Amino acid sequence: MTFALCFCNRGFMPGELIYGAREDMIKAVTDAGYDYIAMDAELTRYGGVETREEGLLYAKWLKEHDGEYDGVIFSMPIFADENGAITALRDAGVPILMQAYPDEIGKMDFAHRRDAYCGKFSVTDVFTQYQVPFTVMKPHVVHPLSPAFAENLKDFAAVCRVVNGMKRFNVGCIGARTTAFKTVRFDEIALQKYGINVESFDLSEVFYKVGQKEDDEEAVQAKIERLQSYTDFSKVPQSNMLTLAKLAVVIDEYIEEYQLDALTLRCWNEMETVLRICPCVLLSELNDRGITASCEIDMCSALTMRAMSLASENPTTVLDWNNNYGDDENKVILFHCGPVPQTLMAGKGNVTEHKMFAKGDPGCGWGSNEGRIRPFDMTFSNCQTKDGKIIVYASEAKFTDDPIEESFFGCGGVAEIPDLQDKLIKLARGGFKHHTSVGMGHMKEILKEAFTTYLHYDWVDID
Repeated sequence: MTFALCFCNRGFMPGELIYGAREDMIKAVTDAGYDYIAMDAELTRYGGVETREEGLLYAKWLKEHDGEYDGVIFSMPIFADENGAITALRDAGVPILMQAYPDEIGKMDFAHRRDAYCGKFSVTDVFTQYQVPFTVMKPHVVHPLSPAFAENLKDFAAVCRVVNGMKRFNVGCIGARTTAFKTVRFDEIALQKYGINVESFDLSEVFYKVGQKEDDEEAVQAKIERLQSYTDFSKVPQSNMLTLAKLAVVIDEYIEEYQLDALTLRCWNEMETVLRICPCVLLSELNDRGITASCEIDMCSALTMRAMSLASENPTTVLDWNNNYGDDENKVILFHCGPVPQTLMAGKGNVTEHKMFAKGDPGCGWGSNEGRIRPFDMTFSNCQTKDGKIIVYASEAKFTDDPIEESFFGCGGVAEIPDLQDKLIKLARGGFKHHTSVGMGHMKEILKEAFTTYLHYDWVDID
């Protein structure tokens, strides 16, 4: 990631401090593994932005570098001039982190006192008046070389990834809404208002394309090798293995042709009755490969999965709120048939026949990647479309190492969620579905910042 750096100035403040701030910020950004761009320090007094003319100069420079930066860090080593700041950044078009320097006890004389504590409010007030979104984090003032700012920078980078990745992207809808599930209905026009373009494909075309694939086709054989190295296919009959590989190749072709960043798939029951497979493991592999993929045409879960994948830089999954865990009211078994990415699993999965479909039609459901979800800190989130809006929630919890009996089919894990019963009531009253999407790490505040400050989703607080 690359950050554009901008530094403030104000005539009567000790402008010499800006030189040190430039060095500090460059070191902080590069030490964290990020890149930066910065306007030549010789172009303005002390290399900061103070006057409207200097603001226009910075804005022009920023426009010349459009597309080269993911976010802007506005550093306030001293009290900022609000007019220069807003002129410089009002058209930045990316998240802006407001960073202000702390004063030091013993350095409060006129040559060293910064007053950035106060100046930060001056800038944020004017940005709010101009309706230019920005990010502020704790603590209010922070030195760029402190551990606290390193954490701020990590979180801001995640916000930038979510905002820039969700601002405009393509998602594939492969098949019609699963007939039995009105719970996964969504408003395609509402999504388009938020920059989310939906491309729909009929299953009949998918099945036709699968039927056109030859067994010895190079792409099919390569896919078989990829899948067999991904998880344990030793129980899967050869004919079903071939069909799974062919379907995976067809999905890859849709992804490439339509430049899909995410997809959702109608996974039952035509896949089982016609193709004699269950595509769970293919969704698992796609998520591990960085293509967000949800099942059961749950488009809304695909959106929050993508956001969490961008934030955490790790695979995500969608799970059912499936079972209580004994008498513990703060624990729940989250489960799905087998689309969980291997990264989130306790060990290598085992591809089996889907037990629900096998009950009535033996041999029809090969492709469920069974196993258990490993312990990790997690965030769970989902959304809905209503009255032309996207409404989203997120909260934090953890997967535990509590055992689930061996006869429990599919891929599940025990989640421990504080105040779970209250949260479930809020989800039920809010009309949210029986699915929730799950990502690695605690990132609720990152998602809230990205969704509400920059993407303008409506937020429901369930905590």
